[in-house]
Amino acid sequence: MLDKVLIANRGEIALRILRACKELGIKTVAVHSVADRDLMHVRLADEAVCIGPAPSTQSYLNIPSIISAAEVTDSVGIHPGYGFLAENAGFAEQVEQSGFTFIGPRADTIRLMGDKVSAIKAMKKAGVPTVPGSDGPLPEDNETIHKIAKRIGYPVIIKAAAGGGGRGMRVVHTEAHLTNAVQVTRTEAKAAFGDETVYMEKFLEKPRHVEVQVLADGQGNAIHLYDRDCSLQRRHQKVVEEAPAPGIDPEARAAVLKSCVDACIEIGYRGAGTFEFLYENGGFYFIEMNTRVQVEHPVTEQVTGVDIVKEQLRIASGMPLSIKQEDIKLNGHAFECRINAEDPRNFMPSPGKVSYFHAPGGNGVRVDSHLYGGYTVPPHYDSLIAKLITWGEDRETALIRMQNALDEMVVEGIKTNIPLHHDIVRDANFARGGVNIHYLEKKLGL
Repeated sequence: MLDKVLIANRGEIALRILRACKELGIKTVAVHSVADRDLMHVRLADEAVCIGPAPSTQSYLNIPSIISAAEVTDSVGIHPGYGFLAENAGFAEQVEQSGFTFIGPRADTIRLMGDKVSAIKAMKKAGVPTVPGSDGPLPEDNETIHKIAKRIGYPVIIKAAAGGGGRGMRVVHTEAHLTNAVQVTRTEAKAAFGDETVYMEKFLEKPRHVEVQVLADGQGNAIHLYDRDCSLQRRHQKVVEEAPAPGIDPEARAAVLKSCVDACIEIGYRGAGTFEFLYENGGFYFIEMNTRVQVEHPVTEQVTGVDIVKEQLRIASGMPLSIKQEDIKLNGHAFECRINAEDPRNFMPSPGKVSYFHAPGGNGVRVDSHLYGGYTVPPHYDSLIAKLITWGEDRETALIRMQNALDEMVVEGIKTNIPLHHDIVRDANFARGGVNIHYLEKKLGL
């Protein structure tokens, strides 16, 4: 087992990693910016190192500072969490070259799956279902581009190969707008990601967002932990997640779960990962793979009983998977609401001092949060301040528990999106299950 782990992140995920390390007897090092000296995990870690000023470019994205902190504290492994450097192949490479263990996939795997074109090619080879598309980067020749679009069938979507987070994509409904859309997306991709490579896919009009959680040890063993539905989104950002995804065709589910496990073995995957799909009319279509732990991993933990972060640490220590596929049994249903420090009407960030915080409790309620009374939410980072998770023996029970938990949760001193969640969990269509990715934005009038 790794002796000491440096946690290269902040907020709730840093605290989540720290707790997993403590359970495994691993010593912890918290790195933090000047603005984050009062974070809960910084107080609880065995050691803490300030790695720079508040801006993330000078702290949490500062690779030399993070590696230096690992060196001075004699850390053995570095856990990147999610966001920041979690899917940065260069960071993973430098960590390994500096003699530390990167708690995640190998750098070449991150590169493979980080480029959407190479990822789709690898998934097709492994038998994972993909969206009909250009099967590679679009050429410069406009005539060929138009032929590809006609073969796929309108509407189509142009995507940046290096894109992510909902950026670098444009929907095209007619042939007349195709050439301009490709040119504009290329320009945006070059400016945002430093890579103007774009590709084309069929645009699914009313899909759901369903993803598959996997674990693989890089030693030929891989398993799935079933699926999650993350369709409730605003501007491509997830708001509410649940596991398992409701109303999925059983045969389609079994086939896609198997294909994800096969793909992990095919590409020699190591660690925790998530295959993201669009699901429409009983079919799954691969869109990307996240080579890290996901924000929404707790809902999967609640219905499978598997601690995903502890498995990451075991795998990084060189151990084979501690569980086999036949050991994984779905148990009940779980929801997660992302609680953000933001105005629930206009979604503007709401940093400031938390004057009072009360976390809900009761059977089947879990709160992953770094909040405490007197803590000041800084303006420099993502607005996520808590994840409220509920479990029940069935979907209805889990949803009622979420309604009750939201009623109990109190955050004073700043604005939060709790009122939005109050509305969502009492929405009749959401209660029935299976809403598509456009549902929340239409509900909000966006």
